[in-house]
Amino acid sequence: DKKLLALYGLKYHPFQPDIPKEALWTQPGIDSFFFRIEDLVMQGGFAMVSGEPGLGKSKILQQLALRLGRLEDVTVGVMERPQSSVGDFYREMGALFGVNLSPANRYGGFKALRERWGAHIKTTLMRPLLLIDEAQEMVAACLNELRLMSSADFDSQSLLTVVLSGDMRLPERFRSTTLVSLGTRLRVRLNLEPLSKDQLLDYIEHTLSEAGAPHLMSDPLRRTLADHASGNLRLLNSMAEELLVAAVARELPQLDEKLFIEIFSRRAPQPRKGRVAQTGSPNGS
Repeated sequence: DKKLLALYGLKYHPFQPDIPKEALWTQPGIDSFFFRIEDLVMQGGFAMVSGEPGLGKSKILQQLALRLGRLEDVTVGVMERPQSSVGDFYREMGALFGVNLSPANRYGGFKALRERWGAHIKTTLMRPLLLIDEAQEMVAACLNELRLMSSADFDSQSLLTVVLSGDMRLPERFRSTTLVSLGTRLRVRLNLEPLSKDQLLDYIEHTLSEAGAPHLMSDPLRRTLADHASGNLRLLNSMAEELLVAAVARELPQLDEKLFIEIFSRRAPQPRKGRVAQTGSPNGS
């Protein structure tokens, strides 16, 4: 990494997942989604981000946490283990919102969390925010616990704002009889689609500029990466990272299309050799 940064003048590796949150690229149209979530924090309720793997759902949650964390009096909790059982779910909820809970006393935990959220709302007029990535892995019982504990006064008041993010299994789950009640309470929905070539080119330009090396890639290589990424940010980053590692090993001044062809043409499936027409020796004997 030190050689990489020194060779190209990079501030950080631009194609790895742990880039600074302030340097994240904002997808077109996402600002309106952020605005709607900021409004939802004032009212409470559920929102959902869905899309195929690699389209940027987790990065959107990172940006949302950063953006709302800057607002005064907004409490942001991030669930780290969405696949938990109900007992572990209560443990994590207690840790996130500063409530000492006993999984053996679910009613006590249920009541304590609601009281904590209610006190927060009276003081700040804002709902606490819970972000859950990979929410398609959550068991139905935990999702329903969230729905019930965040609802007050005969479902006329929401004590919590929840943003669920997951792949396309998540919206499908809300069509089941077990979770249809929660599905009808989703007030904000964002479904991510594969990105266009122009959007991917904009992403590359933004990423390289933020990392401090806008001339790291030639223009033909940028277009080639955008053509081969199938609209998927994760796939684009994976290819770009492999090219960057190869360029560092060879101390190339710039990443170009020639390097792309050399690296990835090796993986193209080779045509099978023709089968011998008859059994026996190749000459047919």
